[in-house]
Amino acid sequence: MNITQKIQEMAVFIEFIVSAGLALFFHMVLHNPEAAYSIFGIGILISLATYLLREDLEKTRHELSGQYHQAHELTFALAQISDPECQLRAQELLAGSKRTLSMLQQGFIPLDENEFYLEGAKCSDMSQHRIKAVDPITTGWLSRGVLVNFYQSNLRALDRGVAITRVFVMNREELADAEVQKVLMTQYADDIEVRIAFRDELPTTANNLSGRDTNSSYDFAIYDDQVATEVFPHSGIYFGRKTGQVVNVERYLRLYELIEHSAHMIAKEDEQIILASDMIKLAA
Repeated sequence: MNITQKIQEMAVFIEFIVSAGLALFFHMVLHNPEAAYSIFGIGILISLATYLLREDLEKTRHELSGQYHQAHELTFALAQISDPECQLRAQELLAGSKRTLSMLQQGFIPLDENEFYLEGAKCSDMSQHRIKAVDPITTGWLSRGVLVNFYQSNLRALDRGVAITRVFVMNREELADAEVQKVLMTQYADDIEVRIAFRDELPTTANNLSGRDTNSSYDFAIYDDQVATEVFPHSGIYFGRKTGQVVNVERYLRLYELIEHSAHMIAKEDEQIILASDMIKLAA
């Protein structure tokens, strides 16, 4: 502990001694007890005020110092990296962290693949009224563990009376594929309201509504109009994201409405899933 700190700690005692000395001087030498009492009282009050002020200043200085070091922690760490190759790698990591922080600032939680489907299953289990989903057609629904477990949560929601509408996005020629037919038939038989949207009929405004500069993944779900999850169109550190902010969810709802408006209802014909409009043509 240096001399300055010692003096600061002894300041109250020094101020008390000075005020007491002045009070004794006025009382014993000048024979003015009223002035002595006043000086002593004012001295005590000044000592208390300066003590509280110094404590508050010290506390503020300590907090500001902590905040400064916390805010510049990365800067200090980067400054200690001398190797050029390590410095380049550090800058790349920092750029990735900035993108993640930007996503969090917008109200999105980035998730890896297992986290994404786990969050989707949790949201499905908590849903009470309606799940609206848009998915690219994939055969993993019947084989991949994360998708199978996620689909089981959909079935549990159906048992609770939750309505589920799933719009599968595909190319026209994929509808005749046997594996695609199996996925469609399974979900249709489980009482999920299945619809089909062909890529060449999707709305051109979807990319603007997706909230990103990249193309929309057409792979998202909305739970009770309160929470939304989306798969990123391009692979990277994170598989997808989740949001519960009203403005973000409303954007997904608008995108879903546009896609649903472009989608086709389906029907079952000779153990095949076909477009409902094609069945009407056959009946005619």
